[in-house]
Amino acid sequence: QDHALPHRIPTHTPHDKEGAPLEISPSHLSQPPQPGIPDGGFMAWLQVACGFFMFFNSWGLINAFGVWQTYYTTTLLPSSSNSAVSWIGSLEAFLLCCSTVFLGPLFDRGHARALVRAGSCLLVLGLLMTSLCTTYWQLILAQGICMGLGGGALFIVSVAIIPSYFSTQRAFAIGIAASGSSLGGVIYPILFHRLQPRIGFGWATRVIAFLALATLLLPCACIRTRPTTTPTRRKKLLDLSGFRERPFCLFCLAAFIGFLGLYVPFFYINEFGSEAAGLSPTLAFYLLPILSSGSIVGCILPSFIADHAGPLNVLSICTAVAGLLGFCWMAIHHTLSGLIVWALLYGAFSGAFVSLQPSTVVSITDDMGVVGGRLGINTFCAALGILIGNPVAGIIVGRGGWVGLQAFCGGTLLAGAVLVMVTRWSRVGHGIREKA
Repeated sequence: QDHALPHRIPTHTPHDKEGAPLEISPSHLSQPPQPGIPDGGFMAWLQVACGFFMFFNSWGLINAFGVWQTYYTTTLLPSSSNSAVSWIGSLEAFLLCCSTVFLGPLFDRGHARALVRAGSCLLVLGLLMTSLCTTYWQLILAQGICMGLGGGALFIVSVAIIPSYFSTQRAFAIGIAASGSSLGGVIYPILFHRLQPRIGFGWATRVIAFLALATLLLPCACIRTRPTTTPTRRKKLLDLSGFRERPFCLFCLAAFIGFLGLYVPFFYINEFGSEAAGLSPTLAFYLLPILSSGSIVGCILPSFIADHAGPLNVLSICTAVAGLLGFCWMAIHHTLSGLIVWALLYGAFSGAFVSLQPSTVVSITDDMGVVGGRLGINTFCAALGILIGNPVAGIIVGRGGWVGLQAFCGGTLLAGAVLVMVTRWSRVGHGIREKA
């Protein structure tokens, strides 16, 4: 009897206190409208804890790859170039991201727990197989492919589960979960660096596998999904509807361009410290954990601010500063204190580019029932950037030296910042005070 209720409002339409429908506008869409979301409580923060450990073991191992890169080029695979070895980590990161294109819709269909358990098994299996590797192609299979697919299953659940539990604190909650990647980038390299000389490469990697298994038990047991407020419908395994929306297209392009150079310091800072800065192997090694420790602040603080100012606003500023820091890297070749300060600052501002990606995608997505698929498409675009960027950086070092690599890092991040700003203008216009 719809004709008898001319003022009936769909449950997903925003309305005022008298029940009158509000005009749909970009500014309204940027606000958190879902009234049924708990926005806190034990179960909600338990999902954040699960997300933290999934980030710890997915992106955390990507952040830590620099320590394996150094070991492979100097000891295990001395005949392989930096560019060739970086393909192992780039392939791992690429599969972690691109697999989410197909895994995101599986999450939307309610298979979060199956994804977490399958991803945990693949990741731990990949680490155990890596501990047995002696050749390049074995590392490609174990560390590149197996760990990459496992990390992708964990990553898509870690970013897609939280928006269904938080609205006003969404970016902050995702930022706390994303800080697990930074902590993983601190703990895993130090663990490998300390253990490898004492017990060898194989057992050092197995210890890391056992730690990963222990920290993934909580997500395997406690992950819980909430139904969205949107009407139930069968989800597509590959949903490309987001590309009909200009803000989403622009933001995916920004993710691709930015990720071309974002992880270059994480892969090459150790070697830079040894070759260009003349540091001892021990001092050069600790630049990577310092870089990752800065990312802890970069994941949490910008995310907290983003809940009040909008993720696109905060992301554009942080990415621009990270790009400028990429160029500042050129001026600190021989100063240990300068390298430490730079690593902390770069880690802090670049960390926002990772932690604010999910909350930004959520903020420009009006239907929470497809958020898993949208996150998958966005991370696939980021994956293409990672896959290309780090090997290209290795070629630049071999042919043009460190200045070319630093310019590549800074230039791609500045271009990404410009595209994030254009995304914001496309979503909410040119008003400076608009939350976006």
